[in-house]
Amino acid sequence: MTANSRLIIENIRVAFISIKSHLLRTILTVLIIAFGIMALVGILTAIDAVEASLTENFALMGSNTFNIQNRGLRVHVGGQRSNPVDYRVISFQEAMDFREQYDFPATASVFTYGTGIATLKYESEKTNPNISVIGTDENYVITSGQEIAKGRSFSPNEIHYGKHVVIIGNEIANSLFKKNEDPLDKIISIGPGKYKVIGVLKERGSSIGFSGDRSCLVPITNVRQYFSRPNMNYRLSVMVSDPSKMDAAIGEAIGVFRKIREDKLGNDDSFSIIKSDNVANMLIGLTSKLQIGATIIGLITLLGAAIGLMNIMLVSVTERTREIGVRKAVGAKQRTIRNQFLAEAIVIAQVGGVVGILAGIMIGNIVSFITGSAFLVPWLWVLLGVVICFVVALLSGIIPANKAAKLDPIESLRYE
Repeated sequence: MTANSRLIIENIRVAFISIKSHLLRTILTVLIIAFGIMALVGILTAIDAVEASLTENFALMGSNTFNIQNRGLRVHVGGQRSNPVDYRVISFQEAMDFREQYDFPATASVFTYGTGIATLKYESEKTNPNISVIGTDENYVITSGQEIAKGRSFSPNEIHYGKHVVIIGNEIANSLFKKNEDPLDKIISIGPGKYKVIGVLKERGSSIGFSGDRSCLVPITNVRQYFSRPNMNYRLSVMVSDPSKMDAAIGEAIGVFRKIREDKLGNDDSFSIIKSDNVANMLIGLTSKLQIGATIIGLITLLGAAIGLMNIMLVSVTERTREIGVRKAVGAKQRTIRNQFLAEAIVIAQVGGVVGILAGIMIGNIVSFITGSAFLVPWLWVLLGVVICFVVALLSGIIPANKAAKLDPIESLRYE
């Protein structure tokens, strides 16, 4: 072991001895630093958890899937609002023409929203009036990234004739069939109509207010007949077999649908192409301001911690004046004294940083648990917290350390 290594270890040992002799004051300083780091790491970890949840939930539609609709994304978060262009509605005939003419190696489906306030009933049980009724074709379950937990999907014959059959979400099944009954082949009411349950969707959970478990699917031709309204709008969903060909698939889809919509050469598209990650990226972009705010809050708290740490070190220099005089009398150099006090400041700051980082990770992962994301360890923010604590220690310790190093040994020995 080199002389420098032994000196560093000795400085750290002396620092812990000093900390132990002024435990209460040290604990208060550690807590101030810990709260600053906890605010910084905790909020940033929570934001990472929200971002991960957004990405995960919107990616359920599939990284190889895109939608064609008559408007762009409309997202309203706080004071931030996107203002997409609205185009004329996509008619049923246009949607069906696209499905027939689009010959790229992909699966296309047509769907529309019948209502979002339906009440479903089975015998004496009924749901709240918040069920979405979606009219779909036989390919929708595949292109939407959903799975059938029980039963089957629609057949082409059921779509063609608009049969009264339904695929219900997991939450609906639990609400209507509470006695462990098998929902399959049961007759339920959707509004005034009677529908036979042929399938139950696999549970997907909810995110930022949306829940696929509170949706039911019926044949699109049935929705056109029983949930009809003026200017009914339809959407298309396309799932590409090879994700690497996504751009080519979108280009082909634009060409085919421009022809169907009779968009003139040189004019903009009269429709929007929405990929699954577009919404997530837009919302994640809005969280950048939250990150800036969290960083400012954490840094302000850490500034207070730095002042507190500097104060405790200055007090420590005053209280240990005689000790410093003794050390200098036996041959300690100014650099040795300065490094000793710097080591003490760094140890206090790093202890506070470790406590703050652990508390911040715990708080951030509470948000992660609420949003249904996996446990996160934000290594970037952990590293940032360690670096900040080191900088805080240097900034708040350098003045007291220099003061201690410059004390006159004779005057220090006389100090009472």
